[in-house]
Amino acid sequence: MNPENKNFFQKVYEVAKLIPEGRVTSYGAIAKYLGAARSARMVGWAMNGAGNMPEIPAHRVVNKIGLLTGKHHFDGTNLMQQLLENEGITIKENQIIDFEKHFWDPFKELG
Repeated sequence: MNPENKNFFQKVYEVAKLIPEGRVTSYGAIAKYLGAARSARMVGWAMNGAGNMPEIPAHRVVNKIGLLTGKHHFDGTNLMQQLLENEGITIKENQIIDFEKHFWDPFKELG
């Protein structure tokens, strides 16, 4: 991995660590906050690599409509869903119910 990617991934992890329990954000929202609005996919790659980093709440990062698109990167079939449900988030058919209510926008929250 080139140093620029590593640096970007570190920035993604720093933002992800700030997502409060019971809230979620999207790959695109993190990318926009980092000034790289078209880099949602890169944020996804960073989250894929966060599976062995317990300090990164990767389960709180979903796609722009609240789908658990990264769930196959977690151990066990429903671990991502279970972690979110443990935080009070309701999920039906791999999608967060009341997504807007749970959405945490780093652009608004972190300024």
